[in-house]
Amino acid sequence: MKKVLQSAAILILLVLSFSVSAQTQTKKKAAAKKQVAAPAKQAIPKSDDVDMSKMKTYYMTFLKRGPYQPTDTAEINRIQAAHMAHIQKMAKDGKLVIAGPFLDNTEMRGIFIFDVASLEEAKALTEADPAVKAGKLIMELHPWMAQRGSKLP
Repeated sequence: MKKVLQSAAILILLVLSFSVSAQTQTKKKAAAKKQVAAPAKQAIPKSDDVDMSKMKTYYMTFLKRGPYQPTDTAEINRIQAAHMAHIQKMAKDGKLVIAGPFLDNTEMRGIFIFDVASLEEAKALTEADPAVKAGKLIMELHPWMAQRGSKLP
């Protein structure tokens, strides 16, 4: 449980860190830098406050409670173990930047943040998750930008 709480705290700090970092860029610095062309099929928002050449697109999956909620403890444990193994494999492969559960027991169950080439790749990785395959979780996937090199403290 301690590891779950640490993961959730890290995720919250990550989101806050990226938000604060993006807001603190000065207009003068942004005007002095040229914007980098967006990868194919991606639109980079324009802003006078952010140096877009320092931004990178990631893919964020919100995992939500799915229609299948088993009550058998063995089945719950089997799905959870397979889910965790999938998370570890994606991280080992360098595809998953961070993942973690929400702790408030709502429909929103957790997050994956991917560093992959496309939305389609992030979707395929999420669809391959055993908890998603079982229907225990469903996904909501979004492209998301953060400053290159951002990390948790």
